[in-house]
Amino acid sequence: MGRIIAVANQKGGVGKTTTAVNLAASLAAAERRVLLVDIDPQGNASSGLGYPRTEEGTPTVYDLLVDDRPVGEIVRKTELPLLDLIPARADLAGAEIELVALPDRETRLRRSLRAAAADYDFVFIDTPPSLGLLTLNALSASNGVLVPLQCEYYALEGLSDLQTTIDLVGRSLNPGLTIEGIVLCMVDNRQNLTEQVANEVRGHFDARVYQTTVPRNVRLSEAPSFGKPIILYDIASKGAKSYLELAREFLSRQTDTTSSEAASGPR
Repeated sequence: MGRIIAVANQKGGVGKTTTAVNLAASLAAAERRVLLVDIDPQGNASSGLGYPRTEEGTPTVYDLLVDDRPVGEIVRKTELPLLDLIPARADLAGAEIELVALPDRETRLRRSLRAAAADYDFVFIDTPPSLGLLTLNALSASNGVLVPLQCEYYALEGLSDLQTTIDLVGRSLNPGLTIEGIVLCMVDNRQNLTEQVANEVRGHFDARVYQTTVPRNVRLSEAPSFGKPIILYDIASKGAKSYLELAREFLSRQTDTTSSEAASGPR
């Protein structure tokens, strides 16, 4: 079964959707079968892959959560043959209210995605920048959490809040859920603060922080407006090279994790 990873940070504007879209695309370019699930009502991951506004009546992740529609009816193809998308639209905001009255309201996504994961190597979930039932569904469905982190003054404070949330979900809904990786985004090596925050994060989280960092890059910012991941918009840009390198490091870590689990034997 493919590994399910929530891309999450309770703070907005840190490169979360950019990382979800471009890491997924880079892994697909590396011939891995990837599904990206957009569970953010803003739908930025959807528009970043060429689905700016899903037409009324077209099934989206809303139908998966609220109406139990099968994943196969909702998945959409993208320009990359090995990258699929479950899109979102604005009506997903209403799902927060509707889910309250439904059974298993925090885990409705888990059943569907864990069944669908058999068809993919990796499933990424792009989450809203807030803690609500949508984010809880993503965390409950996931095997691990990837955290994009901007190198700024309040970064560690926000990361501490997210760690608390993950610990709570791990105890009550999804045993064993942990932060499996932290990606430093919007890095500007000309600023002293960037180095200070990076050193502090690495000091706290050590090997869980990726060596690959993602710089501030104009081409990376432009790509979503064309509905393309950066590797299709400008593969020669610094942003594209960073996400391709991140994909390589990500795959290396997945191999190490698999080897460690195999060595420890069944639990």
